[in-house]
Amino acid sequence: MSGVSGATPQLPLSLRYPPDQRLDSFVGAPDGALAQLRALAREPGADWIYVEGGAGTGKTHLGLAACAEAEQAGRRAAYLPLRAAAGRLGEALEALEAADVVALDGLETIAGDRGDEVALFDFHNRARAAGRGVLYLAAAAPAVLPLVLPDLRSRLGQCARVTLHLLDDDGRREVLRDRAQRRGLVLEDAAIDWLLTRTGRDIAQLAALLERIDRESLAAQRRVTVPFLRALLAGAG
Repeated sequence: MSGVSGATPQLPLSLRYPPDQRLDSFVGAPDGALAQLRALAREPGADWIYVEGGAGTGKTHLGLAACAEAEQAGRRAAYLPLRAAAGRLGEALEALEAADVVALDGLETIAGDRGDEVALFDFHNRARAAGRGVLYLAAAAPAVLPLVLPDLRSRLGQCARVTLHLLDDDGRREVLRDRAQRRGLVLEDAAIDWLLTRTGRDIAQLAALLERIDRESLAAQRRVTVPFLRALLAGAG
């Protein structure tokens, strides 16, 4: 479990939630989605949201970003990767009762476990009654998940829906430019284009690679050029 941030108030926001993962740095969101997520994070009584999308579409980014946004607004936030709590979800959810906004990531990892589903159904009802905000993140729509509890499927289906898709090359290029700029890293177009022809479309992998490029270029005191990248990736192989 991670991100019950009220338990660690002394930590700065950037240590609880990665600074690259903010709502304003997310690329490729459907029209209006970021405004919906910002409202959920900041405004009591805002619509709950169910975000669906395959691997690499940015669901975790949005979950962490919503929590960071909530804390910036002075609200208590908690992020829980459900895979880490599978089989004991009731206990994990009880630890989040003090949060104003909760992001639950990876619903598909507990689908089919009746005990976990009952715990989530009960949590959903308690949170709704208490006026708290909940953000669900899943690989597929509620109707597609292999849930065994019809009432839980019904509750999830009542949330506002956001559907994410993998970015095309233009979107991935924008992500790399934005994250490089935030790091103060000069990444020329030729270097970006070279990277995009040799890496997958998973944004998390691209972000991890960019972090390594930043670290290695600083250590070597070298500009990020195509020859530098070629040598770096050849060394990784």
